[in-house]
Amino acid sequence: MPPRKINLVEAADRTITKVFDPHIAGDVNDSQAKVAKFGDVFDWHAHDNEDEAFLVLRGRIAIDFRDGPVELGEGDFIVVPRGVEHRPRSLTEEPVVLMFEPATTLNTGNAKSDLTVADLKRL
Repeated sequence: MPPRKINLVEAADRTITKVFDPHIAGDVNDSQAKVAKFGDVFDWHAHDNEDEAFLVLRGRIAIDFRDGPVELGEGDFIVVPRGVEHRPRSLTEEPVVLMFEPATTLNTGNAKSDLTVADLKRL
């Protein structure tokens, strides 16, 4: 049986009902591809031991850094190095974003809050 193909945007629209609720799209060795819809603004946080990659699949987002924001549109990609404090936020309604990071990465990094999701669902 061949590997399963998935349309990430369609799967997100069908499965993800809350913003900032990452779902696992697939496992790649010790890392995971995760998909989330973004809301107005997330928590400031950093990942002390992990880099975090973002690819915008639909809509527009900004990632705020302490020295200024970076805006991303569909198809734009950025890697946030480990230890860099950042805060994602949406610029359009419920953008869909692919994140690639080690499987053990907590979405809120070093800043646990009501937005922390420790038990991720799968698409």
